[in-house]
Amino acid sequence: MALKTTIITGATSGIGQETALELAAQGHALYLLVRNTPKGERLKNQIIGKTGNKEIYVVRCDLADLQSVREAADELNQKLFAINTLINNAGGVFQEREVSKNGFEMTFVTNHLGHFLLTNSLMPLLQKGQARIINVSSEAHKWGKPRFDDLQWQQTYNGFKAYGMSKLFNIYFAQSLAEKYGDKGILAFSLHPGTVKTGFGAGIKGLGKVLFLLATPFMVTVKQATETSVFLATAPRLDQYNGAYFKKKKKANTSAIATDTESRNKLWAISEKLLSRYLIWPVINAE
Repeated sequence: MALKTTIITGATSGIGQETALELAAQGHALYLLVRNTPKGERLKNQIIGKTGNKEIYVVRCDLADLQSVREAADELNQKLFAINTLINNAGGVFQEREVSKNGFEMTFVTNHLGHFLLTNSLMPLLQKGQARIINVSSEAHKWGKPRFDDLQWQQTYNGFKAYGMSKLFNIYFAQSLAEKYGDKGILAFSLHPGTVKTGFGAGIKGLGKVLFLLATPFMVTVKQATETSVFLATAPRLDQYNGAYFKKKKKANTSAIATDTESRNKLWAISEKLLSRYLIWPVINAE
């Protein structure tokens, strides 16, 4: 039986690293999309050493740099015939407002726009592989609202709200992918991994730091946090849940605003417009 070809972003630390290790152990051919290629190569060697799976590859991809995302997608389109699983795992939270080299607020571009560009740029391969697309979201989406009048947070910046909005957008993106490509064999999901004992929130200060410390007794291990991603990547018969949000390997409820079809469609249209110089429409819309 042919190996499953799986792409994962943000694989060099935390949940991404453990997810990569778990899937490699199950025989997936893994393409690790990483910002730091030396670190990615070290991880590759660790995975091969631990699992014996030599089908591990490193591709440079900085999700905050849209040209880098485009180049990574081009490389994968040239190398691969099909993709069976895409795990949009990478993410970031920024205490202070930062702007990417392309002029986008960092939370928005890292957590949403970069993955939107990557996924759509790989869509022909995803369709060929009857792929599952898995967006790592968060329960933080429940404090997020779509600020379509200020997606770049230029008026006032709040790191937690920016993060919450981006996690809401992860859910919208999965729903839209299921709606647009479900009849072409694509399954798309979003998930909450749990509040994880990693260095993810190391830069948080003030009230956010207090809330983070209060949550510590309820945090899960990194291994526990990977369980839902691995489940969605490997479990059979998930067609009936296409577009759904998962938690602890089960379909879960989202916030009310996460079911707003008008906002979801608006996000897709705005994302297309913002990324028009990087998207190649004849490729993306290929049947």
